[in-house]
Amino acid sequence: MTANFAHLTLVFGLLGNVVSFMVFLAPLPTFYKVYKKKSSEGFQSAPYVVGLFSAMLWIYYALLKTNTMLLLTINCVGCFIQTFYICFFLFYAPKKTRMESLKLIVLLIVIGFGLVIFLTQFFASGVDRVVIVGWICLVFSLCVFVAPLGVMRQVIKTKSVEYMPILLSVALTLNAVTWFFYGIFLGDFNIAIPNVFGFTFGVIQMILYMVYKNKKPVSCETMSEVKISEMEEQKISQLEDQKAIDNVKLHGALTCSDILPVVDQLNEKKHDAVLVAVEPQVLPNVPNHIIEVTV
Repeated sequence: MTANFAHLTLVFGLLGNVVSFMVFLAPLPTFYKVYKKKSSEGFQSAPYVVGLFSAMLWIYYALLKTNTMLLLTINCVGCFIQTFYICFFLFYAPKKTRMESLKLIVLLIVIGFGLVIFLTQFFASGVDRVVIVGWICLVFSLCVFVAPLGVMRQVIKTKSVEYMPILLSVALTLNAVTWFFYGIFLGDFNIAIPNVFGFTFGVIQMILYMVYKNKKPVSCETMSEVKISEMEEQKISQLEDQKAIDNVKLHGALTCSDILPVVDQLNEKKHDAVLVAVEPQVLPNVPNHIIEVTV
């Protein structure tokens, strides 16, 4: 039984190496376009930096474990290919894009991978180190496999499969299947579990391709017109709200103008009453006593 598992592990490991190598070569048409244009403007380096970081993590994990030679070989190849892609990208990238890519490389490759090595080497040992690195690889692989959600959202929004080629989706699905069974027969769930998500998202991508391959794509102009109409509707509603507020203010002003004259009249009457009240009274006649002084 153990011998059968060993043979199946070897078979799926070899298949995984072949399929993964094909997936690593998938971006070649993109870099051919960059070479023809002599500029990488419009393309991003993030997928290749993330791919390099993932390959380095799996190499470190394979070195800590035993019986993972096939995992080590394909990730060494992937590390080399991703490094070539990044160097090629940086050579043709504009200055601003080059600086952003270098910042990402320093953040992930230098700081991120350096911290993983430092913390696991000095604060863990033996089996604990393998478990910690395995969990790191597991979580990061899950994040990588969730990335196609953005592409699927774009396909649904634009009704176009231009940016989701079917061959790449099929290759990613087969890649996930082979490495899932490799992890199962090897008894390593850190390898098997992330590929469940890879297989699931690959199947969803193929279903979306079948649904939208004959659909009329929504052009950028149509989407812009929709956005403009939404902005106009919002502006009209704001104007109507402002008009309603102005009507309320005008009504309040008219009401106040009707009340104020009445208040003024009451104030005038009150003032007259006060004036009458404080009018000086006429004193009664008092006889004048004149004293004559004879000198």
